[in-house]
Amino acid sequence: MGYISRMDASVGQLQNSMFTGLSAFPLTPLSNDEVDERAFSALVERLSAAGVDSITALGSTGSYAYLSVEERSRVARLAVKCAGETPVFIGVGALRTSQVLTNVANAEAAGAAGVLLAPMTYQALTADDVVALFRTVTERSSLPVIVYDNPITTHFTFTNDLYARIAEMPGIASIKIPGIQADPEMTMSRIQKIRSVIPDHVSIGISGDAMAAEGLNAGCDAWYSVIGGTLPQQALRIVRPALAGSAADARAESARLAPLWALFAEFGGSLRVVAAIAEYLGLAPKNCLPLPIQGLDSIQRLRVAQVIDELQLAH
Repeated sequence: MGYISRMDASVGQLQNSMFTGLSAFPLTPLSNDEVDERAFSALVERLSAAGVDSITALGSTGSYAYLSVEERSRVARLAVKCAGETPVFIGVGALRTSQVLTNVANAEAAGAAGVLLAPMTYQALTADDVVALFRTVTERSSLPVIVYDNPITTHFTFTNDLYARIAEMPGIASIKIPGIQADPEMTMSRIQKIRSVIPDHVSIGISGDAMAAEGLNAGCDAWYSVIGGTLPQQALRIVRPALAGSAADARAESARLAPLWALFAEFGGSLRVVAAIAEYLGLAPKNCLPLPIQGLDSIQRLRVAQVIDELQLAH
């Protein structure tokens, strides 16, 4: 595309390479209603050692919406400190723009490589509201921004036109799109339509773990992964072949994890299941989610443990 921005082309290429591959979203474990800094640090160190391409702290899996500004600032600093050379992106979404800007400033001070911005809402947001939010952040910070599109958690739905309006802004580096429940041809068509309205340097990242393989096979540059934050090796076995052009291998590895994806669907999403996995593997304390989120009951946890053991995901 003949897109011209204020960013130097080499900067755009650097951003594009950083916002590709597997971005792992770790939990932010709580213990006695406080962030368990030791458990969180160990999770981040584990991801870096596994060789993920980036780490996104304080995403929805990281329970950002339930944490105070001070807790989020501390988590951001821990993430960067424990990630070593692995780039760290920090979730900065909040209900008020002033709070978002504080979170952005704290992420920048922590040494984050970029920020993940969700248009959080209580009152319904308009497209113009969201454009103004992203414009304010990109004008006030030099950090690259990932556009977070997840209507299940934010209750806001992006359109292709809105992607295009926001992607024009200097500093927008990537768009995190929801998983696409469709056949491979329809998935590819959807990705191509998004690609046609955004600049070349803006990467497209798939979410929705069960649909990640098809999204990557259809041309997505990155997987913003829930399971990658707890089971990085399993996620890498999907990402690496997909990005190397081995679609069948990526699809087969995702199919192997079908019992896990089924638990996500049955238990109302990925968060409770991933927390149960982390607790079962000793990576997080018991009942690590922020109240009022109760987590899974004992019978559900047993089923999670059975799937982990049957698929040998602890190894």
